[in-house]
Amino acid sequence: MSKKDNGATLILAYLNEKNRPYSTQDIFCNLQKQHGFGKTAVVKAMELLALEGKIKEKAYGKQKIYFADQSQFKNVNEADLKEMDCQISQLSAEVQSLTQSCRQLDAELKELSSSLTTEEMTSEIKELKAECSGYRARLEKIKSATNHVTPEEKEKVYRDRNVYVKEWKKRKRLASDMMDSILEGYPKSKKQFLDEVGVETDEDSKVVVPST
Repeated sequence: MSKKDNGATLILAYLNEKNRPYSTQDIFCNLQKQHGFGKTAVVKAMELLALEGKIKEKAYGKQKIYFADQSQFKNVNEADLKEMDCQISQLSAEVQSLTQSCRQLDAELKELSSSLTTEEMTSEIKELKAECSGYRARLEKIKSATNHVTPEEKEKVYRDRNVYVKEWKKRKRLASDMMDSILEGYPKSKKQFLDEVGVETDEDSKVVVPST
């Protein structure tokens, strides 16, 4: 069987299976990806099938529509149609139920995929136990130390610090006021004055008075 004949056979089978009207563009779009048909090959195959009477052709202006030869299908009465409608409803309900089940299974799969394996969990537990053991050893070392500072001692250190900082600021302010008074009648610059009397400022020592 040639590639051309094979294409026509596939198109015929497709039209008979779907049993609905299609244009050549529809067939091309629906089958091209799966079978690699070219647009020209599809047009020729459908025209040939119509010419041979295997499918039916209807023209609507410049547009041509092709569909399966209905004579090959048995006649369906009203009772058969109702039975088919019932089957369709049942199948639709089944599809909906299966779709919901698939969604649930997909959600469970994603959750399981993101979970640790038994080996990974065992390894992580081992690492956490080792980490906890290190923390316990460090805590015991801290508890056994004899150089702990009591809350009272800590509070006293902060109080003393505040006293010293306040005194530092007070003396710095007094010294600054004294120098400003002297510099009012001093003929040279402040820097020269400080150099002559040998005064070292906080700035010279690169220190800053801390906040209280």
